[in-house]
Amino acid sequence: MTFFPFCQKMLYKAKGLLLWPMDFSQTIIQWYNGNKRDLPWRNTTDPYVIWLSEIILQQTRVDQGMPYFYRFAEKYPTVSHFAAASEDEVLSLWQGLGYYSRGRNMLKTARLVQQQYKGVFPHKYSDLISLKGIGEYTAAAISSFAANEAQAVVDGNVNRVLARYFGIDEPINSNKGKKQFQQIANDLLDRQYPGMHNQAIMEFGALQCKPKNPACNICPLRETCFAYSNNLVKSLPVKLKKNSIKNRYFNYFLIADGENVLLNKRGDTDIWANMYDLPLIETPTQVTPAQLFPSGQTTTLFQTALALLKAYPVKKHILTHQHIYISFYQVSVSRDELKLQPTWFFTTPDDLKALALPKPILMFLAAFIGQ
Repeated sequence: MTFFPFCQKMLYKAKGLLLWPMDFSQTIIQWYNGNKRDLPWRNTTDPYVIWLSEIILQQTRVDQGMPYFYRFAEKYPTVSHFAAASEDEVLSLWQGLGYYSRGRNMLKTARLVQQQYKGVFPHKYSDLISLKGIGEYTAAAISSFAANEAQAVVDGNVNRVLARYFGIDEPINSNKGKKQFQQIANDLLDRQYPGMHNQAIMEFGALQCKPKNPACNICPLRETCFAYSNNLVKSLPVKLKKNSIKNRYFNYFLIADGENVLLNKRGDTDIWANMYDLPLIETPTQVTPAQLFPSGQTTTLFQTALALLKAYPVKKHILTHQHIYISFYQVSVSRDELKLQPTWFFTTPDDLKALALPKPILMFLAAFIGQ
């Protein structure tokens, strides 16, 4: 694509279209002032509150993430409160939002801020970028929103606006593409009002220049938009294909002792790290109940014979790079013969509420207990 700076005044040419960067910024800021959503984190310059919102909204829609933002802000009004929390408390509060590593990294960041910055959340890009779970985008967002530091944000919304407006067909997730989009965003940034500029272009991508059915007919940039002029709106941005999806097969065993349920504490690797689920056998392919429960034989997991009480329909749980096929089996076993593994323990329904369980486990146990 033919995009290049022109002299010191920064006149850009995008496949035949001329644009002054200041005009671009002024246009989207004017649009922003008339169309922005009233979101709580936009009414503050507190870097801690902005950090909460940015991490919670990563890979999450605003309407889905909003209740979690309020929940965390109320539970942990300062980073010192957050730093004092346990991992179980944070993951329990995060439950249902997905990408649980974000919650774990937030706790590590809060504790680091408490130790190194004496509980005062930093607002400078150079300090933020060194914290766990804070990358270039998040550091740019916090520093520009909280301190008006001239750091350009580049997220999915920004990539889409720039790709369409300038007609950039370099994949947004390629190394070359990432550098190119960051450079363009840097050059376009309004140095006087970087925070406002960043908010505006992100909101413009979220509400106006949407992935599907963008409002091109009322877009203030359409007259100079390359994609609109060349009928390429649906083709841009370009993205490299994702890695192949891995299929996994989880066979969970529900063992109840009266009202108490046998749980398992997961390890600190793999998906759902340090969360709680049920005793599990993972198999390379989907298996039948007859294969899992051979008559009169013991299972390797329990070292004793199990009696199958009920087999539930297989559920498919979709993660970014994995599809998990989950089978639940309610079984009966003699408590005297059951050999508990170090990570297993019985818990009451009331105590379940305080534990962080993956969404499919939570939903299954809620249905089972509610029967």
